Amino acid sequence: MLKITRVLMAGLAVLWAQSAIAQDKATPEQAKALLDKAVAEVQMDGPEKAFAQFNDHNSGYTVGELYVFVFDLKGKYEASGGNPALVGTDASDLHDAEGKYLVREMIALAKSKGHGRVDYVWLNRADNQVEKKRSLVQRVGDHIVGVGYYLN
Repeated sequence: MLKITRVLMAGLAVLWAQSAIAQDKATPEQAKALLDKAVAEVQMDGPEKAFAQFNDHNSGYTVGELYVFVFDLKGKYEASGGNPALVGTDASDLHDAEGKYLVREMIALAKSKGHGRVDYVWLNRADNQVEKKRSLVQRVGDHIVGVGYYLN
């Protein structure tokens, strides 16, 4: 029952956030709400079903500039709402514009603390500018679920 309540609350938060995201950049609260919804989905329906939903742009897991991504503990994409074609590719050597290995940092954080945030710089495709970005990540079993948002 508690899991169902979490999913419903996270879903309501995301619905509330959708209208604001469409008008402006995503907020930390909106990113956290989407992450919570995604984590609840993995816990309730299992990874396979959840990841399929995360990859589907019409499932509610891609909202404005926010989307859910998932890596395994070695850095292989298991889901990417931003670009589903990345699923199955190794992102462990992915680095930002300043040379930071962001996926490696996400893996280390998830393994050591279970959750947290990773800051990096990334190309914002909406305005074609390199901007500061933050990803919130949470470990769910052998998976790292995340949602990122721009800080500018």
